[in-house]
Parts: sequence; C-alpha cells; structure tokens
Amino acid sequence: MNTVRQLDRVVIRFAGDSGDGMQLTGDRFTAETAKLGNDLSTLPNFPAEIRAPAGTLPGVSSFQIHFADTDILTPGDAPGVLVAMNPAALKANLPDLPRGATIVVNSDEFTPRNLKKVGYAANPLEDGTVESYQVHAVPLTSLTIEALAEFDIGKNEAARAKNMFALGLVSWLYSRPTETTESFIKRKFAARPEIAAANIAALRAGHAYGETTETFAVRYEVPPAKLPSGTYRNITGNVALAYGLVAAGVRAQLPVFLGAYPITPASDILHELSKHKKLGVTTFQAEDEIAAVGAALGASYGGALGITTSSGPGIALKSETISLAVAFELPLVVVDVQRAGPSTGMPTKTEQADLLMALHGRHGEAPVAVIAAQSPSDCFHAAIEACRIALHHRTPVMLLSDGYLANGSEPWSLPEVADLPDLRVEFASALNHVDEDGTEAFWPYKRDPETLVRPWAVPGTPGLQHRIGGLEKKDGTGDISYDPANHDFMVRTRAARIEAIKVPDLTVDDPDGDSRVLVLGWGSTWGPIGAACRALRGRGVHIAQAHLRHLNPLPANVSDVLSSYDKVVIPEMNLGQLSSLLRSRFDADIVGYNQVRGLPFTSHELESMLEEVVKNV
Repeated sequence: MNTVRQLDRVVIRFAGDSGDGMQLTGDRFTAETAKLGNDLSTLPNFPAEIRAPAGTLPGVSSFQIHFADTDILTPGDAPGVLVAMNPAALKANLPDLPRGATIVVNSDEFTPRNLKKVGYAANPLEDGTVESYQVHAVPLTSLTIEALAEFDIGKNEAARAKNMFALGLVSWLYSRPTETTESFIKRKFAARPEIAAANIAALRAGHAYGETTETFAVRYEVPPAKLPSGTYRNITGNVALAYGLVAAGVRAQLPVFLGAYPITPASDILHELSKHKKLGVTTFQAEDEIAAVGAALGASYGGALGITTSSGPGIALKSETISLAVAFELPLVVVDVQRAGPSTGMPTKTEQADLLMALHGRHGEAPVAVIAAQSPSDCFHAAIEACRIALHHRTPVMLLSDGYLANGSEPWSLPEVADLPDLRVEFASALNHVDEDGTEAFWPYKRDPETLVRPWAVPGTPGLQHRIGGLEKKDGTGDISYDPANHDFMVRTRAARIEAIKVPDLTVDDPDGDSRVLVLGWGSTWGPIGAACRALRGRGVHIAQAHLRHLNPLPANVSDVLSSYDKVVIPEMNLGQLSSLLRSRFDADIVGYNQVRGLPFTSHELESMLEEVVKNV
C-alpha cells in the first residue's frame, strides 16, 4: 500500500537523447497537469545540433516543468525530480540537482559503451556518484520491450516507446491522469494503429509498474491552484503570439498577411498562423528573409496587416526593408524571437541581445516602435499592442520575444473577443488638400497635427494616386526631394512620430512605498525577477519592481521613476543593453546584472544578488 503525500509544488525535468522523445513526454505531462488545474511553467531545452551522435552530451534534450497549487512565475530554479534516460542525460543535468533530489534513471542504458561516450570511468549508479540523491534505477527499456512482447513490432521499435513507459510511471508517481494522452496517441498514430496501441500499452505498463513495484513507497498529489475564475488552456509563447496576431486582424477587420522564412525559434508562429485561413490569415513561406519582409510590406501597402517573423540572423537581413517601411510610413509588425548569437550562435538557446539592433539596427535615421513580451501567455497581448501601434501610427513595430518565452508554456485565461481593443482604421477615401490655385489634390504625407500620422491610401482608390518609394520625399506631396532643409525636416519628423506614440506609464510594485532599490526588467526576465522579489519580501526585505513593455518610446514617467530610488538594478540576458541606454538618457544610479549563458535567470541567483544590493545601499 503506497502512502499518498500532498505537496504544494514540484519541479520535474525529463532528460534524454534527442531521439528519446523528451519534448513529447514533457508536453504530455504538461497537458495532463494543466487539465488538473495546477498553475505551471515549462522550460524546454533543445540540443543546438540538428542530430548529435546518440548518447553524447551535445545530444541531450530536456524538458522541465514546475507545477503548483498556487500561482508561480518561473519553470523552477532546480529540478526536485530528474528522469534520466541515459548516462549523458544524468551527467548533463546532475550539477543542477539539489541534494536529496529524486532521480529515476533508465539503468538499461548504463552499458560500458554508453558510459565511455560521456567520460564515466565507472558506473555512476554504483560508485557513489549519486549517493546524495534518492535514486530509482528502473530498467525502462527492457520493461517496455517486455510489455510490448505481444505486439507485432520489432524490439527496436518497441524500445522507442520507453518514453511512454516513463511518462506512465511519473504520471502515477505524481497522480496525473493519462486519458488525454491516450487520446492524443490515437490521433497522432491514426494511420498506424498498431503503433498507437503499443504506445498506449507502454504508457499503461509504466503506470501499473508504479502501482505494483515496491520501489516507490510514496506517491504525491499537488492540489489545483486557486487561479482567478475563467476558462484556461495551456499555451506556448509562439502560439499565444500567433493568436494575438489573428485576434488583431479580427479586431482591425483587416486581412492578416504573414511573410516568413523558417528559422529557430520563430517557425512555430508560421506553422500556427497557417492553420487560420478561415479567419482571414494568409501565410507566405518565402525563399529567403528579404523576400519575406518585402512581401509583408507590400501587403501593408495593399491595405492588409503586414507581419514578418524571424530571429536575430533573419532580422539583420530584413533591416533594409524595415528602413524602407520607415520611409513609406506604413504599418509593419516585425517579430524577433531572440536567440543566442552572434552569427548562427546557439540557435536553440535564449538571449536578450537584440535590443539595440531593434532600436538602431538600420541604415540612416530610421526609428521604429519597440515593445517586448514578458511571459508566454503575455505574447498574446504584446502582439495585439504591436498591431495597435503599427496600424494607428503607420509605423514598423519591432515585437521582441525570445526562445524562453517562445517554447515555454503556462496557463492562459481566454479573453472575451469583445473586450479586446478596437483596432479599426480608416483608409483615405477622398482628396485632402487644396493647392494655391484652388485645385483639389491628394497629399500622401499630409499629417494629423497631433500624431503626425499620414493617411493610408489603398492602391486603386479613385483619385488617390500617389508616388511611393525609398527616395527621400517632400513633406506633404511625397514627391522626390533632395532639398537639405526638407531632408532635415523629414528625419526629425519621423523621429517625432515615434515619440508621439502614447504608451501607458511605467507602473511600480512597491508594497510598502519605502524601498530604496528598484529592480527594473524587460522581456522574459519578468518571471525570475518577480519570483525573487516575492521571496525577498517574504523575508522582510524591502524592494520595488517595475517592468518595461514599451522600449521605444519609453513611458513618459521613466525619468521620475528612476530618480525615486537610490539604486536601480537591471538584470538582462545580454551585456547591459538597456542599462547603457538608460544611463545615456537619465541621471540615475543604474547597476547592471548580466549573463549570456543561453539560459534564463534563476530566481535564487537574482534573490541573492538583490539582497546584497539592498544591504549595501
């Protein structure tokens, strides 16, 4: 008889070779956890190699999930449970485990050959390497093959289902249901019912093993979280961002056009948007990044909501056309799902190093609006805000996400469509200027006096023919102009147009109102910063927190906020890009905390660093 123990939170990491199905295993465990109503946050970690040699350290793939009975902000600093499918997975992840953590390991894979691949001179399960942990050595491969002996499939194919055996075992251990996963398997392998049946059998065998073996004396339950009422679904950042773009098109009553070229980690936005043709979405997979952004800008010229998605290397290639969009003064949403660089860098690892490129990475004076999402579900709202600014202010908008947000997931409360902002715009439909001789004309660059926004005239509108192109334009008429004074005026006007965008004030979370240190973040640092501040306040440490969504233009009250604190700490996954930007503009004592490891911050490291800062102020 197993003892059932209740826990308030658990962090589990599934790890194995890139061919072991760890991402699928994690996804299914996450889906079942979301169904139970726990709050959760995930961190998939993919190998950077397309297919590293099996059983080697570069080929290790992992998926971490943090789930709890209360609201959480991060995928967890360190796993309390590691499921390791081979020696490489154990060696790569062992340094992250706290003493006493639980390890479920596939003992079948600890052969002399596999140990040698990762530099183990002896079996770490036998030489004391893991004596500080609760180790459950389970022959997952042989148990799976035995469970599937009745199926007409080979041993190698049967062994591939070991991830489902492991999923069944861990699902039993943490009281997760498996019915939804069984339905998923039937759909996934509908064309091969014998494979579907084998995987379901492996899943059930793993669950039964947990029930019947004496290896596990305790199983665990994590009660549902008391989240605000509403309808929730688990969602990744890329899918949330795609849904936000679809919703923006609906609320603007405009067709959505995506011009994209596949690139890690942005490709899933293209994949998701391609499913929504019925909602007015057209997706175009171009031959390269330059063609993709050119098509998106052409779609905006034609009266659609033009969008292009990429990561850092692709954004660099798109820069000339983004500059052209600045000159056109037309809407264009440019999504940059940041990854580690420079050059090809580490394609599957996360970073925040494209901020300065987003702000300044174009030739000439070519300012654009820049905003950043802060969590996977927030990618939905950030996408809508990017579209609002692009449509209403006729400007390119850089929307910054990153690999951590794109692939991570969390519960998302489904909004009511009617509660989303109205994004409708009016196209120019009539002549708007009277010349000195009394002749009526259409001036494509005649501006709204408050916003400096020019009219958006769809090609083919009778009487509104006008010149378009990348050469400098005469203000008002749009005619080609090489006049020095006009060029100076247009450069300053384009900058003023961005500064005229109205964005919400920066809000500060300072519960006691007497904090002397402010921690300021942007993008995906929101979760770790929030968790660190929550922990510090729980121990009586006074600290304030603020987070920037709008990076250009900055909120109007940024100067006042920064000057209200003795010290401002800015954690970034770069070498201090926001820090240097704010130091150049504001008189504040700014301290950068920077790392570029391809991984998000942990809340514990931020907590320790911030506590030290507070002590020394």
